[in-house]
Amino acid sequence: MGDPARDETPQERADRNWNDLLQELRVSQTGVQLLAGFLATLPFQSRFEVLDDFQRAWYVGLLALAFGTVAVTLAPVAIHRRVFQSDAKPELVQAGHRLTSVALVMIAVLLGGIFFLVVDMVFDRMAAAAAAVGSVVVLAGLLFVLPKRVASTS
Repeated sequence: MGDPARDETPQERADRNWNDLLQELRVSQTGVQLLAGFLATLPFQSRFEVLDDFQRAWYVGLLALAFGTVAVTLAPVAIHRRVFQSDAKPELVQAGHRLTSVALVMIAVLLGGIFFLVVDMVFDRMAAAAAAVGSVVVLAGLLFVLPKRVASTS
């Protein structure tokens, strides 16, 4: 399972993997928390009143998705607090890996949804749909296809 070129015990490998995962989570948590905070302030802006019913519902859905994404990115930390010093680092790393993978999907959907809302406000719904699909395709390429290709060449 591990890299045979490394001279490390399974516990050392789990510690290294956990530290790598934490570095990834620090980046994603900050970005997601900023997005969620930004979305939470939108109703207090003067232009929010011009949103139609569809846009308001879309906004509430995005707000829920943003807060759900924050929760998913925080969950590995909560799990770590619960299993701290219980010799469960390999299980913690696996759970953190799965949650981070879910968070990446949620972040991609969230970004596509935000892009849709902004383009819908600036232009129209058709342009918004095209822009959102394009953004999700780009994000899927960068967040899923590219890492898979890198992994297959290593």
